[in-house]
Amino acid sequence: MNSGPDALTVPDSGRRPPQTEVSADGAVNETLEDYTLRFAPRSYRRWTPMVVATTALGGIAYMADFSIGAGIGLTHGTANALTAILVAAVVIFVTGFPLAYYAARYNIDLDLITRGSGFGYYGSVLTSVIFASFTFIFFALEGSIMAQGLKLGLGLPLWLGYVVSTCMVIPLVIYGMKALSKLQVWTTPLWLLLMVGPLLYLVSTDPGTVHTFLSYTGSHGGSGIDAASVLLGAGVCLSLIAQIGEQVDYLRFMPPKTEQNRRTWWTAVVLAGPGWVVLGALKQAIGVFLAVYILAKAGPASATEPIHQFTGAFAAMMPTWLVVPLAVALVVISQIKINVTNAYSGSLAWTNSFTRVTKHYPGRMVFVLANLACALLLMEADMFSFLNNILGFYANCAIAWIVTVATDIMVNKYLLKLSPQAPEFRRGMLYAVNPVGVVSFTAASGLSIALYFHALGDALQPYSPVAAALIAFVLTPVMALLTKGRFYLRRTTDGIDAPLLDADGNPSSATYACHVCRQEFERPDLAACPTHDGVVCSLCLSTDRTGAHVLPAAPA
Repeated sequence: MNSGPDALTVPDSGRRPPQTEVSADGAVNETLEDYTLRFAPRSYRRWTPMVVATTALGGIAYMADFSIGAGIGLTHGTANALTAILVAAVVIFVTGFPLAYYAARYNIDLDLITRGSGFGYYGSVLTSVIFASFTFIFFALEGSIMAQGLKLGLGLPLWLGYVVSTCMVIPLVIYGMKALSKLQVWTTPLWLLLMVGPLLYLVSTDPGTVHTFLSYTGSHGGSGIDAASVLLGAGVCLSLIAQIGEQVDYLRFMPPKTEQNRRTWWTAVVLAGPGWVVLGALKQAIGVFLAVYILAKAGPASATEPIHQFTGAFAAMMPTWLVVPLAVALVVISQIKINVTNAYSGSLAWTNSFTRVTKHYPGRMVFVLANLACALLLMEADMFSFLNNILGFYANCAIAWIVTVATDIMVNKYLLKLSPQAPEFRRGMLYAVNPVGVVSFTAASGLSIALYFHALGDALQPYSPVAAALIAFVLTPVMALLTKGRFYLRRTTDGIDAPLLDADGNPSSATYACHVCRQEFERPDLAACPTHDGVVCSLCLSTDRTGAHVLPAAPA
């Protein structure tokens, strides 16, 4: 990065930096690959809005949607399944919009957003662990699906397929946004063709399949739409609400919003942010359709497995010798596209949490391997056989987190104006824990989990996801009012006179040299140092074990 005209210059005293400075060097050098754990500077964000959007949407190529839709449909029937999918999609879209906007506008990931949106500097560690868990749960799910494909196509035993599906993403996920953007853009057209082609063929050549699909009543055998069935199905679908975190990991690389690009900028943010759920919901509905289509041939157990769903669909439209290879190709492409994202985003979440708690940066690759190890253990434990139970439980935590952050942005920041609109994530600027988000999240997730496990009776059990969303939505502004917004900012100034935002409201691109690591960073990533005539970057603040570089508290 070149110094801008407003850059501070700090004289080099020639002294050896203290231990906190030396230990930060390796962390800084690694994170500059794609600005992990920190603000993504304008100098790095050279992609167009639509390239960023395409890359982000490539990450939702996962096959789990087909399994989720199939499981709900076979249990509760088509009408209940489609209604549940629609309900979940609306909730996910509404809550995902403010998060996507904040990430694209201010170029920070979901953990950095969460810190300043009600949780505090250390309070958001809890939600980082929730998100990291999301990534390895879904990595395991996709890996299981790929292993099923490898067993059918190559005869590999499942245990070996799990190992292959885990290890093959390691070389890809070592690299950051530059490599991932190329992978996603190149593979998306083929993936779309293989996914949509069979469905269009079946509907056009055999319209009777549509009637069979729409009239299917599920294993419960009920007719019409049942509220409990819809809510149970929606709860499973809502486990995917944390997917917005992976979308945000890409959207933080959006270019600045200007008058010239505002239309394409907004289109990209909506499509790749909350818009992911539109394609996700369609995939879930396709999963119901394919499961009903192959149910008589494959049986209920295999009808929820995407490899058998697409094998049955391909068999209706092409020679036998092509069926299995194409189905396996679709599964493998999908698994690679999503699991490089799962591994990448999971490593960021684990590293972020570990660095803040221990004030030591061990390297992102350590947590890539740790995340993959957790996923492999889940696969070897045959998590696919109890998928809906895992997702139904997990959904309560994910809903409570996302709804809390989205409500803080929409209500506390813009309506009540108790939460600062400009996001803050730097150590020293935030309180360690903000009760607004932490209390709201804990109460919403705790009570909804109690409902899920029948603690308040069988009749209320299906309503656990609704409880998680409503409690988080109501309690977040209530807590902000009770605390009068006192615990958002520990300080109102970071000690740097230059403005944080430019004239267009985008993060300033003025550069300053961090006196700890000697690297230059853009304005939003830095704060003044109380003990030196200079500034310190956010990661060096995070790894400062003595607190010498952290600004003291000041009246907010």
